[in-house]
Parts: sequence; C-alpha cells; structure tokens
Amino acid sequence: MSLDFEPRLHVAAPAELAGRVIAITGAGSGIGRAVARACAAHGAEVVLLGRTVAKLEKVYDEIVAAGGAAPIISPLDLEKATAREYDALATAIGERYGRLDGLLHNAGLLGDLSPIEHYDVPLWTRVLHVNVTAAFALTQVLLPLLRAAPDASIVFTSSGVGRRGRAYWGAYAVSKFAIEGLNQVLADELAGSTSVRVNAINPGRTRTAMRRAAYPAEPPEASPLPESITAAWLWLLGPASKGVSGRSVDAQAPA
Repeated sequence: MSLDFEPRLHVAAPAELAGRVIAITGAGSGIGRAVARACAAHGAEVVLLGRTVAKLEKVYDEIVAAGGAAPIISPLDLEKATAREYDALATAIGERYGRLDGLLHNAGLLGDLSPIEHYDVPLWTRVLHVNVTAAFALTQVLLPLLRAAPDASIVFTSSGVGRRGRAYWGAYAVSKFAIEGLNQVLADELAGSTSVRVNAINPGRTRTAMRRAAYPAEPPEASPLPESITAAWLWLLGPASKGVSGRSVDAQAPA
C-alpha cells in the first residue's frame, strides 16, 4: 500500500478495531490515554500499561463508561521493570488472548533541555533506557504474540526532533532518532517473513504535560488536545493500513 493520502485525515469506521487486542504504554495520560480511549471506542480490547495505577484506573473507568470493553490494567514502570515483569506481562496477555494485534510504544521521558556539554550523565542514561531500551525489550518479549495475530501492528511514537536534531533537546532527541532507527530495522527484519508491520508517528505539537514542561511559557491553547489527533494511530493500528511498514508519518499537518 502506498501513502497516497494523509493518515491524519483517516476517518475510522465505528467498529474498525473490533476483535483487536492492543497494548499501549503510557496509557494513563496524554496521547496514550487519548489513543487508548479512541481504540476502545472503535471496538478494540485495550491493555493499559503505565506506572501510575490511579491514572490507569481512571482511563479504565472512562472507557467502560463510554461503552467500551473493560480493559486490562497492567502496571509497568519502564525505568525499573525487570525481565520477570516483562515475561509476566507476555504470559498474562497470552493466556487471556493468545495473541496481540497491536502494540503502541507511547511512554517517554523528556529529561533536561540543556547543552550536551552540561547534560547530566545519569539522566541521559535514564532517558535512553525508558525511551529506547524499554521499547526494544517490550517489543522483543511480545513479538511471539504479535506473530500469532493475522495482522499485527507495532507503532512507535516519535518526535520532530527525532528527524531533525535541535539544540538543547539532548537525550530526548537522540532517543527519538534511535526510535526512528529501531522502527526501520525492525520493519526490514519482519518484512516478507511475517504479517507484523512496524511504523512510527510524530505527534507534533500537542497539549500534554511533556509539552508544558518543554515550553512552559507557551499558552496551553496553542496546541491541540490529544483527543483531536488520534486518526493516524487508529489508521496504523487498524486494518486500513495493512501492508504499510517501515514508515514514519505525521499526526498533524506540518507547522
């Protein structure tokens, strides 16, 4: 399939994701919460992954109140998670569903906006671990379940600073460059031998806590709400993008 149209303009059918099981990291707030709710609204059964149980429970309640299937809540702190916790998650999903149709890597750590010359080394390591290494480890442990699905989709949430570096964005920008590379490498490895497709999305400017931390002087209303930009995620996680892999798309029109 070619990208002859903008994924951000996709209009999902009411039951477009019916029968699909989709796991989402960072599902307690921001883009992760918005995409989880949108997936459930279009028929998916959602696995909510995050480190704050109270936030996941709130998203659970919102999905159920809106008429969606009751999600699974799976607390997972990507900074501290051990191999045993990753394995337990894979076992739980496997025992309940026998497969995984979608995996969205959305959790991320901003770190500091500071010059490379002064960047704190332990913080650099934390950002790279959460944003890249944890995504790699989670993908690796869930890949057998993704292979078991007839049309599985892995989606990485990237960033504009992961395509063109910008001063002072330090470890965050470097981690997003790495995510773009992981996306390409994994897509190429899986091409031809599996139905699993792999893509990345650049959200663009969005009204999230991370955006506020990065741009504290910016009026919140200058950025769209996460709920208004979920179309590209629904497209990549659903059947409409079948055959598309190794791409990096935009959730919003270029600024």
